[in-house]
Amino acid sequence: MMKKLPIGIEYFKDFKRDNFYYIDKTGFICDLVNTRGSVNLFTRPRRFGKSLNMDMLKSFFEIGMDPALFDGLEVSKETEICERYMGQYPVISISLKDVEGIDFRTAYDMLGSIIGEEARRLDFLLTSDRLTQIDKNKLNGLMEENFEKAVNLHRSLRLLTELLFKHYRIPVIVLIDEYDVPLDKAYQDGFYSEMVRLVRSIFSQAFKTNPNLYFAVITGCLRIAKESIFTGLNNFKVRTISDMEFAEYFGFTDCEVRDMLSYYGIEKSFDEIKEWYDGYHFGEEDMYCPWDVINQCDKLRVWSDAPMEAHWANSSSNAIVQDILADATETTKRQMEALISGESVDKVLVSELTYTDLDSEDQEERQTYLWSVLFATGYLTDAYKPENGVHKLVIPNKEVKGIYEKKIRFWFKTRIMSDTSRWKQFCEAVKSGEYKEVQRLFNEFMAVSISIRDTYARKEMKENFFHGMLLGLLRAEGSWSVISNAESGNGYTDICLEVPAAKIGCVFEIKYAENGAYDRACNAAMEQIEANGYADILKQDGMQTIHKYGIACYKKICKIFYGSETNIF
Repeated sequence: MMKKLPIGIEYFKDFKRDNFYYIDKTGFICDLVNTRGSVNLFTRPRRFGKSLNMDMLKSFFEIGMDPALFDGLEVSKETEICERYMGQYPVISISLKDVEGIDFRTAYDMLGSIIGEEARRLDFLLTSDRLTQIDKNKLNGLMEENFEKAVNLHRSLRLLTELLFKHYRIPVIVLIDEYDVPLDKAYQDGFYSEMVRLVRSIFSQAFKTNPNLYFAVITGCLRIAKESIFTGLNNFKVRTISDMEFAEYFGFTDCEVRDMLSYYGIEKSFDEIKEWYDGYHFGEEDMYCPWDVINQCDKLRVWSDAPMEAHWANSSSNAIVQDILADATETTKRQMEALISGESVDKVLVSELTYTDLDSEDQEERQTYLWSVLFATGYLTDAYKPENGVHKLVIPNKEVKGIYEKKIRFWFKTRIMSDTSRWKQFCEAVKSGEYKEVQRLFNEFMAVSISIRDTYARKEMKENFFHGMLLGLLRAEGSWSVISNAESGNGYTDICLEVPAAKIGCVFEIKYAENGAYDRACNAAMEQIEANGYADILKQDGMQTIHKYGIACYKKICKIFYGSETNIF
């Protein structure tokens, strides 16, 4: 029977038990035991397999694990490692991905609940003859999430390592997934300093001079400054997206994607999959976003011609892109123009951050921190290996480029809409067919926006970019009916607009004017409107006055040709 695609599967045991397709990342275990420090931090963007890898570690190291889970996988070939480590250690495993709240007390309680849940998983310790009654009372307090009775939450993780060590007389492995999520949420909700103190204290108690600890593995998106969270930790190893070690274990490689597509009989989609979801450079590896590949494969195996979709982009708010646009200087805008046009920008990035850095009063500093976060979280990647500390940054793929375009259009619309009188003039000119006024105002709008440069981007993408900007402006007028890519006559018009109360209809066809050839592009747009009968749908809907706009855009300038007709019944 064909294996199922593991959409959202985070537990390693489920792959074998429920016959899910698995791309073997167990080499991670071998590299970890051979090169680990006392505390090991791995930073990767969201949806790149961090949680699954952490559960794989738990499934491998924990006493009582099922050795059959690893039959036939890469790690099983390393007999010395398996004999020495497989099923030989007590493990504490928690994920902080759900720790959030509108205030510190709520987030504190959520973190306590997660510690309590892990304590309940270890309830066999209540029957241990190596634990005292005081130990068991403290464990009961953790299980009941009564941190007054048990031990202060700050010491809770260390207490669990002490109890496990007492029971097994074997040092403990601690796994903490998504460690920076509580800090991100606290920053957004205004209690960052309190959360930093709590997390720093828990980590310090658990990881600093703790004789019960064998080693710890921590994952997150950002590398929070050592002074902020990891104060005083010795032998602390960090592997970020720029490091060569472990690069192939988070995300899918080219060969792994080819094998998956071949297994499901959809090899013909490889080029599109690559264009949309590849492009991340971790160390010296070229990686795909696994969340995208798995979700798109699931659609393609049902319908081989299913269009590519933005899966990773739709799994988060992508607010960081909006933040950098809201604070954009003219230099930043030019750099954004270069990025969405397929070029690179050179940046010296900050490897360690605190969230308060994003609030720096120095605009240049703040921009540096924002670019660093965009890089760490997967919105930008290295085009090549950094040289002399300078990163040559690019947008990794078509999906992420779409995030920027969407946010730029939103920023553009918001900025233009703030000048209500000028936007209303624009709408009135569109409605009345005053095309020269439409041209003048749209040019003024584009002058303060981010444009797409005449470089590496394909012509279709350039046209889509301006199409999206115009569409956003027209849709802001809530009383109009505005349809994008509407079927009409013998094709699909870019934008079709109806003003029902006035029985006015408008057709817009947008062309990119290569090398500033505005007249040629405008003529082509008008010819397409006429040849394909794009006004037909407006006539069928009873529009009596029809305006036809052939628009040519190049960088930050547009030109408009115009035609009209009256539809008499």
